[in-house]
Amino acid sequence: MPGPDMAFIITMGVGGGPLAGFAAALGVATGLAVHAVAAILGFAAIFAVAPFLYDVIRWAGAAYLVYLAVKTYLERNETALAAPAGVNRWVAFRKAAVVNLLNPKVILFNAAFLPQFVNPQLGNVAGQFLILGLTLVVIDLLIDGVIGLAAGHAGQLLRRSRRIIKALNVATAGVFVGLALRLMLVRD
Repeated sequence: MPGPDMAFIITMGVGGGPLAGFAAALGVATGLAVHAVAAILGFAAIFAVAPFLYDVIRWAGAAYLVYLAVKTYLERNETALAAPAGVNRWVAFRKAAVVNLLNPKVILFNAAFLPQFVNPQLGNVAGQFLILGLTLVVIDLLIDGVIGLAAGHAGQLLRRSRRIIKALNVATAGVFVGLALRLMLVRD
């Protein structure tokens, strides 16, 4: 099952076209860059000292996904989400960045993953973190960008039917609820 980031990129692509899908991928990449900077600044140590902060972020992320689900469901009969120009690229970018920033698994991944590849004996620890973080962001953008563009092209084909539009909006709301429940119930 895709995580919140991937599901959101696909949703924005299908709903708003290739450029909205790519804008969402850029939003996720921006969130990843923020997480990389946080890892550089040592936020992993904060979670070690105050693990309840992980739960705060986890619940905030789940609440945001529920908000998106309710909003999408209430707009299920509207073509705004499914119209080619219906998803503003800036909105897709911003919402995707928020979804990523509130995803505790991404926070923990960056906090646990990046430091493993930093070697203090090589000097310039911040520079090593920066290179690793940028590499992660670029690879993610290459993958997510292609997925966002592909989802956008697929969405253009699917938008030809009003029934499909309604079904896509309801399915999207269901995916957001499922992801929110997963975030609330599964603690890794």
